[in-house]
Amino acid sequence: MQTKPQLKIVLCSPRGFCAGVVRAIDTVERALKLYGAPVYVRHEIVHNRYVVDSLRAKGAIFVEELAEIPETKAPVVFSAHGVPKSVPAEAIERNFFSLDATCPLVTKVHREAAIHFKRGHEILLIGHSHHPEVVGTLGQLPPGAVTLIETAEDAATFTPKNADNLAFVTQTTLSIDDTAEIVAMLKSRFPNIHGPHKEDICYATTNRQLAVKKVAPVVDALIVVGAPNSSNSQRLREVAEREGCPIAVLAQRASDLDWAKFEGVRSVGITAGASAPEVIVEEIMDAFAERYELNVETVSAAEENEFFPLPRSLRPDAAE
Repeated sequence: MQTKPQLKIVLCSPRGFCAGVVRAIDTVERALKLYGAPVYVRHEIVHNRYVVDSLRAKGAIFVEELAEIPETKAPVVFSAHGVPKSVPAEAIERNFFSLDATCPLVTKVHREAAIHFKRGHEILLIGHSHHPEVVGTLGQLPPGAVTLIETAEDAATFTPKNADNLAFVTQTTLSIDDTAEIVAMLKSRFPNIHGPHKEDICYATTNRQLAVKKVAPVVDALIVVGAPNSSNSQRLREVAEREGCPIAVLAQRASDLDWAKFEGVRSVGITAGASAPEVIVEEIMDAFAERYELNVETVSAAEENEFFPLPRSLRPDAAE
């Protein structure tokens, strides 16, 4: 009988769902439970196909814009990434019962931007254009009030109206290292720039990247469970590459894995983006267990116990 080759699996901890994602998914599930189907959701509630498909199966209807929703008394949920101000305004105009599942850490960035605007600062947003979170943050303020900075080169060439009247905020799901480089560039050029009191990059993004930094240099390959349109998942893959891991891949499901890539590897790290469920990590582990004799260990970078309560109208005491 042929014996399976040995393979060491190193699980990154923390990985997977963050408090903001748990809150967003629970918002849709609780709305379905309280009000029944359908529950409309503007944009994917989180960037994960498995999560979206399982909510769709329970009666959630996903739309890109509110214009796609017919007149309805059904709940309308805004995704975890946050929305421009025009979206809640349109919901009020159409008498929708809306539920805001925006991550509280994204809301914090929205508030910071609004305060800077009130104080008359010229605002820079470090982030990726077209990402829903960036679209939502830009949409908190009048057109032209915020300038997007995507790269260190953007930071090096940006010309302010007044170098002493600048402020910056950042997308919550960026690479810590890339952002640090951009911020360092801005601070060296504009020493009086106002930044966030506490880092905008969220605790979950930071902790998952720190765990990958520990694991990537000591494994032959690293798998990030996550979706191609998930910013924090893509950043995890980039961190693994930057830390010298020879093979770093993004996979939505076990069926996405190209097994030829793993021929001859003796150790594989596994992590998951903040919107990826643990069940897929287990599915990928099972797929490896069919082919290898596994020896599993966990490397931890931080303890997480954050919790964000549901929108007020969905809390048990609100229904009484």
